Amino acid sequence: MDTKLTLKLDKQVIIKAKRFAQKKKISLSQVIESYLEKITESSQTPQDEITPLVKSLTGCIILTKKLNSKKVYRDHLTKKYT
Repeated sequence: MDTKLTLKLDKQVIIKAKRFAQKKKISLSQVIESYLEKITESSQTPQDEITPLVKSLTGCIILTKKLNSKKVYRDHLTKKYT
């Protein structure tokens, strides 16, 4: 069901949006509807979702519980700059 919506936007934004819609051969209403659909969908998904790349890296490095990260970093910097 289509419903009318009135918006007040900056004139330059409207001009750019109309050009964009014309290049894509769709209406400005379709551009805005698509954008609103996309942002409302993304707000319903968890922001902290783990990407497939990050999932594939899980377990690549095995760390010991006794690892002193500050010492490791200090040693790295000492080696790098000496």
